[in-house]
Amino acid sequence: MKRRDMLVGGGALAALASAGLAGCSRGSEPPAAFWSQSWESPGGQPLAAADFRGRPLLLNFWATWCPPCVEELPLLDQFFQSHRGQGWQVLGLAIDQPSAVRAFLARRPLAFPIGLAGLGGTELSRELGNSNGGLPFSVLFDRAGRLVERKLGRLLSADLERWQSL
Repeated sequence: MKRRDMLVGGGALAALASAGLAGCSRGSEPPAAFWSQSWESPGGQPLAAADFRGRPLLLNFWATWCPPCVEELPLLDQFFQSHRGQGWQVLGLAIDQPSAVRAFLARRPLAFPIGLAGLGGTELSRELGNSNGGLPFSVLFDRAGRLVERKLGRLLSADLERWQSL
């Protein structure tokens, strides 16, 4: 086999493996490291991913400098307030400077918990299937902790209506 053929074949295998890792089928397990993660809230309290297991969780990666992120936050807040009685949870992970997040939340408080993920949150979002690291990025976990849906880009009411029936 020629060297060029080996390189092309190896590149194709790498692309397939990468696509397999980026694609997350319905009901798949997230990386085990996700459930061992913890973050600090803007108020300084710890937020542990493990505390969110056992109930549906909508995890949203966002930043104060991201217009679509800021636009979807009221929708997420409304969803959380309307559905927490049915066991739904929402967790926002801010990919931002803590001081910027604190200032933003002072102006626009949210009812759902926020974790200060910083730049490390970008890597976590990639591990959960956001291969480009774009924002906003949302993932939905079922009661068993399996990743069942994900979306890159601004969430819409239709997304949340569809997801709540899963």
